[in-house]
Amino acid sequence: MSKLNLMTPLTFEPIFMERMWGGRRLEAEFGKKLPPQRPIGESWEIVDRPEAQSIVRNGLLRGKTLHELWTQYRDEIFGEAPDSSRFPLLLKLLDAHDKLSLQVHPPEKIAYRLGGESKTEFWYIAGADPGAELYLGFRESITLDQFEKALRDGTAADYIHKIQVKTGDAVFLPSGRLHALGAGNLLIEVQQNSDTTYRVFDWNRVDDKGKQRQLHIDQALQCIDFDDVRPRLLHPDGELLLHHNLFEIQKWNLDSPREIAPRGQFAIACCLTGSLRSAGVDLARGEFFLIPGQLQDRQLYPRTEGTSLLRVTIP
Repeated sequence: MSKLNLMTPLTFEPIFMERMWGGRRLEAEFGKKLPPQRPIGESWEIVDRPEAQSIVRNGLLRGKTLHELWTQYRDEIFGEAPDSSRFPLLLKLLDAHDKLSLQVHPPEKIAYRLGGESKTEFWYIAGADPGAELYLGFRESITLDQFEKALRDGTAADYIHKIQVKTGDAVFLPSGRLHALGAGNLLIEVQQNSDTTYRVFDWNRVDDKGKQRQLHIDQALQCIDFDDVRPRLLHPDGELLLHHNLFEIQKWNLDSPREIAPRGQFAIACCLTGSLRSAGVDLARGEFFLIPGQLQDRQLYPRTEGTSLLRVTIP
């Protein structure tokens, strides 16, 4: 295995996902070059999955997939990252022009039984229209049987806890938490490398043929945490938004040069406001780069006043 002499952070080509609830805000606010006239709900920014691969867009490794980096240059790029067959995180941007279905992701033991993948995630609200909401957990205690009856009656929405949000809010979504993203939200999502979602309720919507979307009620009812009542948004502890065994997320206001992580530890930066530079690579709002563990120049420099970023690491 050859040794690398990386001189710059790694940037990747985004992968755009058309969604019925998507819009055009990723283009309007983040400058993404979206395919024309389609509702784009997600931009997968850093991903290593069989069906979707991030491609390096710059430098010595240009054209390589994230999976190739993970398997061929693990030590040089990712340092002491946990051992797994694929890069363990998936980072996305989401544009909810309309609200998403009410859904749940399976906890690990249940995921294994159902043939899916466990998924815990974090949302940062990069933009919120006035009155934008998240749907999280239940308004009050409820049993599986009670909720199943509400699903049959089409009244499930009456039991869901709603939270109004604004730009800068953040929320943790452990597996098992019932949730939906409300309309008018622009999100940065950091999650386990998983794409297992069980839709339990779609607000009684039908398509132009009068047909409802496919739901996964049996699986969802096995996964939902029915004790998850009135969950709250995250309350930052200084710069720390979330520390979890899967990922740690900090928000930095970058008003002077700063080292993103010690040598030997990789880190991902997502620019929230302003713009920044590291080792000759610029990062604008809504863009991500990965600082390899062995990169020598690890300083982030603000290029404009009011620059801020999310810093993502694996503890």
